[in-house]
Amino acid sequence: MGNIEKKIEVFYKYFIEYDGYKVMLEGLKNTLIIAVLGLLIGSVIGTIIAAIRVMPKYKRLPRILDGFCSVYVSFFRGSPLVVQLLLLYYVLLPLLNINLSSVVVAVIVFGLNSGAYISEIMRGGILSVDPGQMEGGRSLGLGFSVSMTKIVIPQAVKNILPTMGNEFITLIKETSIVSFIGAVDLYKAFNNIGTNTYEFMVPYIVMAIIYIVLVLIISMLIKLMERSLRKSDRSM
Repeated sequence: MGNIEKKIEVFYKYFIEYDGYKVMLEGLKNTLIIAVLGLLIGSVIGTIIAAIRVMPKYKRLPRILDGFCSVYVSFFRGSPLVVQLLLLYYVLLPLLNINLSSVVVAVIVFGLNSGAYISEIMRGGILSVDPGQMEGGRSLGLGFSVSMTKIVIPQAVKNILPTMGNEFITLIKETSIVSFIGAVDLYKAFNNIGTNTYEFMVPYIVMAIIYIVLVLIISMLIKLMERSLRKSDRSM
């Protein structure tokens, strides 16, 4: 017990007296920024790709767009996220002579990567909607894009909400790799504390607890949203 108490004391001293908590707060902020913005960007990209994938392929343009989307999804689903981070930060941006912060690069890569996964999630959600909904919209004189945006996608979102919650949780956990490009996230913050105190056990335990709490909060919010949507469906 004495050894454990000493480890806790060392962690507490660095965390409070030497402002280690400030690094932790910066890491938590960056983790949430990367995950939230990555999900928002991915949702927009994924929805557009899903709409293109289910679009009728009678004309040439939809077929070309579908081919492009297939390549996009195959690349981002077929290569590790950390490889995508390293390629953009250390290869593509220097070649293009573009200077972006590591957090901005992480947001871009997480958004592009999430878009590939969300496109398949959204496509499944769209296909789960009764085809008569689209036919009803077209019979009222609405175009394909308007019917998809106003009628089909809102219903698809309800169907995929739990899966989208899982995608957000995945993004939260995967932010631990952004330290590869120098971004300060939760992992980087607690790893720095361990490096400075030569004591890693307590910092890593605290880090794990914070990740678990974040996941529990997200899961709770998703359940509340599901209940709210079910109540609104019953009241209609």
